[in-house]
Amino acid sequence: MNRPTHLILVAAAVAALIAAGCGGSAGTTADAADQAPEATESASDETEGIRLVSALEGAAIQSNPPDNLVILDVRTPEEFAEGHLDGAVMIDFYRDDFADQLAQLDPNVPYLLYCRSGNRSGQTTTIMEQLGFTDVADVDGGILTWAQADLPTVTK
Repeated sequence: MNRPTHLILVAAAVAALIAAGCGGSAGTTADAADQAPEATESASDETEGIRLVSALEGAAIQSNPPDNLVILDVRTPEEFAEGHLDGAVMIDFYRDDFADQLAQLDPNVPYLLYCRSGNRSGQTTTIMEQLGFTDVADVDGGILTWAQADLPTVTK
C-alpha cells in the first residue's frame, strides 16, 4: 500500500476512534473494554510487542531503558505541563494531524506510551500497530495510576 493511501486509512481510523469517545481531562479512569483489544491483554512476561504494562512495570522500563527508548505522552500540552514522565515527548492526541505525527516516528524503536487514564493511549496503540510499530508498552491507567503508585513526574 502506498504511503498516502496508508495515511488516509490511518487518519480515518483516528477519526473513528475520536468519534467513539476520548478520555479527556475531566473523565474517569477508562475501563479496559474501552481500550484497544491488543492493549487490554496484559503481557508482563513479554518484552516486545504492543502490550499493556502496569505503572510499576513502566517505571522499571524507564529506569532501565532499552536502547533508543522513546517515552511518548499523548495528552494535551496543558496536561503535559502539569506533570509528565521524565524525558517524555508529547504528541497531542486531539491534533488533527495526530496520525501524521505518529507516522513520523521510528517504528523500529521501543516506546513507553501513556496518557491520562489509558483511553487515549489505548486508542494510540491501535494506530501505532497499523503504522507498523512493534514494541509499545502502554501504561495501564495512564499517569493517574503512575501518580497513585507514587512514581515520579517532572514539570520542566
